[in-house]
Amino acid sequence: MRIRPVSNDSVLQNQDCSSIRFVQAIFLKSAARPGRSPRPELPSIAFAGRSNVGKSSLINSLVGRKKLARTSNSPGRTRLINFFLVDSRWVFVDLPGYGYAKVSRQERNRWRPLIEGHLKGDKNLKWLLLLVDCRHDPSRLDQMMRQWLKEHRIPHLVVATKADKLSSNQIRKSIKRIQEILKVNIVIPYSAVTGRGRKELWRLIEED
Repeated sequence: MRIRPVSNDSVLQNQDCSSIRFVQAIFLKSAARPGRSPRPELPSIAFAGRSNVGKSSLINSLVGRKKLARTSNSPGRTRLINFFLVDSRWVFVDLPGYGYAKVSRQERNRWRPLIEGHLKGDKNLKWLLLLVDCRHDPSRLDQMMRQWLKEHRIPHLVVATKADKLSSNQIRKSIKRIQEILKVNIVIPYSAVTGRGRKELWRLIEED
């Protein structure tokens, strides 16, 4: 991948600059219903997880930007499918966060077919990154999502966010617990603050 500089105000200032990988990343579009990717010729990487699990922060961390994907202190704000063109090689897909209790049941019920419809219809989906908060056991909805992905043979990987909130020993215990509950062999701990896990995810994204 070719490295491109970005303006100083776009850089994540709280990460070790030696670990930052600068890529070209732009917002493409938002969609309120499942449909074709705006760049269907490119492989896509989708991001799913409960509201407030840190999807937007992880995307921003991966591309070395502060505000590419919108973050909010109010969970459940991402209610559309958001598409980003990354280094003219991939489309990153930020799916609506699921499981936020303070929106209407009708709204929550709308998100499920939106997420599932996109994942089933995206013929160029390379990976779905299923994000869980490393500080807590995976929820019932996380378990349902993992089971749905398995049943539909969607290529996916579990990423445990907010790893900077725990000690090394706590992270080891958390990863083991997540593996047991979700019945997966690999869980990548990630921190948007320190950049931990960033190289591992880029290696996964870039592999043929």
